[in-house]
Amino acid sequence: ILMDKLHMLNVSFMVDRMEERNGGCAGNIAYSLALLGEKPVIVSSAGRDFDGYAARLQALGLPLDGIRRDASVFTALCYITTDMNSNQITGFYPGAMNVPADYAFPALDADTDLAIVSPGNVEDMRRLPALFRSQGVPYIFDPGQQLPVLSGEDLRRAIEGAFACITNDYELNMICKATGMSEDELLGRALWLVTTLGAEGCHVRGADGTDVRVPAVPVERVADPTGAGDAQRAGLIKGLAAGLSMPEAARLGSVSASFAIERMGTQEHSYTPRQFRARYEAAFGPWPAELVAWK
Repeated sequence: ILMDKLHMLNVSFMVDRMEERNGGCAGNIAYSLALLGEKPVIVSSAGRDFDGYAARLQALGLPLDGIRRDASVFTALCYITTDMNSNQITGFYPGAMNVPADYAFPALDADTDLAIVSPGNVEDMRRLPALFRSQGVPYIFDPGQQLPVLSGEDLRRAIEGAFACITNDYELNMICKATGMSEDELLGRALWLVTTLGAEGCHVRGADGTDVRVPAVPVERVADPTGAGDAQRAGLIKGLAAGLSMPEAARLGSVSASFAIERMGTQEHSYTPRQFRARYEAAFGPWPAELVAWK
């Protein structure tokens, strides 16, 4: 790189190794939920190159009827070039993610269903919270990487009436600034705030006054933290679906995240119910009675 020519930079890299992995927030959360014995409906949009990914999701027993296919574009892609010191150059192509899924949810059931609105098509992220509220379906709002393109009003509307809002601590600060509300004021609009803190676990606050820290679970090795947040969401949803309280469900989230951290990629980890339970009991004690049937 010629420092006096930065205004006309032109660089190329010889790449020693290339790996292709499935990802995306919806796919990552659904993958971990499948490991936990659940079969969530994925609501997203995909492109003409989706066949291989679709086959993998079907092999996990996951329904694809909520995924809109658009043959005119590619599925969203993220290209990351990393050197030996972990410096990275990333290129993100949204592709089919620019197209709203427009899924109609023909069988929503307020008594049994639980939804999560995670980073994806912005129109869907604006539309779905209102839809779930109108149907009485509890939902988790998880804006993540799409925070910069959501306005303060978008965020206020999405959080109003949400069962929970899940973010990391930096994202929570962004929401407070964009909405002009404090954390306490956000709790007046969502029942729960769950703030992930990386290696320190997560902070769970409830409108009922609950205020607890749930620690991270020790891991054998840290291979790749990418995707740990999605795995954490999956474990938490599994716990809520089983009838656990939010703090108890967050413990399942910490265990789920610990398995993801130990593998490169966001959908490369695996475990048996016995292995998951053993790690839970080592970190938190007796296995929840509500989950005895999961084997």
